[in-house]
Amino acid sequence: MSTSPQRWSIATVYPDMWVDPDDDPRNTDAHSPDGERATLLSYLHDYRLTLDLKCQGLTLEQMMMLSVPPSTMSLLGLVRHMTEVERDWRNWITEGESEPLIYGSLDAAFDLSDISPHPDEAVLTEAFDRLEQEQEATDTEVSRHADLGTHVGREDIAVREFLVHRIEEYARYCGHADLLRECIDGRTGQ
Repeated sequence: MSTSPQRWSIATVYPDMWVDPDDDPRNTDAHSPDGERATLLSYLHDYRLTLDLKCQGLTLEQMMMLSVPPSTMSLLGLVRHMTEVERDWRNWITEGESEPLIYGSLDAAFDLSDISPHPDEAVLTEAFDRLEQEQEATDTEVSRHADLGTHVGREDIAVREFLVHRIEEYARYCGHADLLRECIDGRTGQ
């Protein structure tokens, strides 16, 4: 007997999709952005939305569910990790003193032991608000550099490479989020 949730989707037009195309907030209108920067930022935006979509409608308890032992990965851990990563990335492309890590280290974001044994749903609001703040701060820093070939910050990384790296990181974690969400409630989709 399996304890796996039955697969389902909220979509009605294409039942293998996460949401119906008309309800999808991502760039699904078949119009490509003009230019390299706009294309990269569009992909980044859509992957960020995908991570958010994969977490919508879940309780804190569900967001804290771990994948498979001994992994400490959970959807809440992914959100916290990406918050930490956004700050860390911003430190790559800025000069001067690095901003301190939020959760102690990139991997410590997956350790949810700092959350009280009886947390309330405000933990989720705080996690998503913090992620949005870090994303906006990093986006602001990237916007200061018009030429994607410019090498910036203490890592001397090209802005283009920095953007592609961010897209790759979100894409990887959205794949993890797909599997985590399906394990939680069976919801699948694009």
